[in-house]
Amino acid sequence: MKTWIEEIHLIRDARDRAAFARLFAHFAPRVKGFLIKSGAEPSVAEDCAQDVMVSVWRKAHQFDASRASVATWIFTIARNRRIDLLRRDRRPEPEDLGWGPEPDLPQEAELELQQESEQLGKALAALPAKQRELIEKAYFGDLSHREIADMTGLPLGTIKSRIRLALEKLRHAMD
Repeated sequence: MKTWIEEIHLIRDARDRAAFARLFAHFAPRVKGFLIKSGAEPSVAEDCAQDVMVSVWRKAHQFDASRASVATWIFTIARNRRIDLLRRDRRPEPEDLGWGPEPDLPQEAELELQQESEQLGKALAALPAKQRELIEKAYFGDLSHREIADMTGLPLGTIKSRIRLALEKLRHAMD
């Protein structure tokens, strides 16, 4: 019997479907159970587990045995996917948003809002390019940190660190 690390390497190096099938048969039910225990509905857990296993197939090249076991790596992907789903579920649906024109602000408040917008624009322009791009993707592009990491190829931790640093700089600039 091969170790899970050997199975990941077969997937990474040879796109070995049999190795993936063995990995899938072992981990997919466990990931689904983990997600259900963490509060996901069974159907959501099933979809999420499938998505996690697809990520394992696509990202086998990112596995590093010196940093984590195969199980830890897979369950970390599952935990992060669950967090992404929770964040997505907390966003208001379009029908929950108010429709129609917003009431006019008093002239004083409108001027203050305009000044704050200009100040924010200057603060954004002053950020290092790498941080500014991530802020724009996250807040103007409405992408999750995971989506940005997938899009840029940067590690998720790097994305989070750069965004956190950028937000801290923006807070100081706005004070």
